[in-house]
Amino acid sequence: MELRHLRYFVAVAEELHFGRAAQRLQMAQPPLSQQIRALEGELGVELFERTRRSVRLTSAGKAFLAETYRTLAQADHAVDVARRVSRGEMGRLKVGFVSSAAYNVVPDLIRLFRSQYPDILLELRELTGDMQLENLRSGQIDLGFYRLDPGYAQQLREGTFQVETVLREPFLIALPEQHPLAMQPELTLAMLEGEPFVLFPRHQSPSFYDLIVRLCQEAGFSPTIVQEAMLMQTIVSLVAAGIGVALVPASLEHLRRTGIVYRRLVEPQAFAELSAIWRADDASPVLERFLAVMRTSARIVAD
Repeated sequence: MELRHLRYFVAVAEELHFGRAAQRLQMAQPPLSQQIRALEGELGVELFERTRRSVRLTSAGKAFLAETYRTLAQADHAVDVARRVSRGEMGRLKVGFVSSAAYNVVPDLIRLFRSQYPDILLELRELTGDMQLENLRSGQIDLGFYRLDPGYAQQLREGTFQVETVLREPFLIALPEQHPLAMQPELTLAMLEGEPFVLFPRHQSPSFYDLIVRLCQEAGFSPTIVQEAMLMQTIVSLVAAGIGVALVPASLEHLRRTGIVYRRLVEPQAFAELSAIWRADDASPVLERFLAVMRTSARIVAD
């Protein structure tokens, strides 16, 4: 039994006339009659009562018609789903992000994408940079938002990944509220020489860690790291507690804590980049849709 046989049956059942049904199906009447006979033979039941004057559904025919409607509707739905998935309008996308990305473009991007593609399931996972790369390689996520040193980003592009900058923002100095430097409207990195630093462990995001250390070294000193923390939010809280100072992306200024102040840096080269990273061989239509929305969202932020 094929779907076309079910469509033949529905046409005859709705028209209750083989001639009109054949015209509707744009075929000759004798082949249509033969196909219905073959269907009845396969089922082992009569679907129609035929006389010289009329065609009527049997009880079995009426029951079969109700089920046929459901079968054809499900088949049409399956075709529609397949086509929408192939166009990237349905499916699933697994996205990783570092915690600091939750304070800039990522929430607006997710909101915009969901409004445009409500039938795509987004799975969001908060992951450190090293975990994102590992999860991308293993296929556990499809795309990550990761803070990368520009040089390291280029290395990844030359390997198995694609990398695009989503946001470039200046670094701020996070200081305890009572710190002597908190009285200054803006600072230079050199003014932080000898200060205790709060930073995350290098293994969780070696590129971003090295960027901060390099900026300090370019200012003439190596940072004295007195405390490590896994998340930016924790770093900010430890600064508020007076443990030390920290270099943080400007979007972290939205994370308010009692006992902390943020100060601008004079150095123009002291900026952080948030990048999107994905596997270069990933041809998923859903990923392409997400990247298109991401690029639009990034342009809106830039403007």
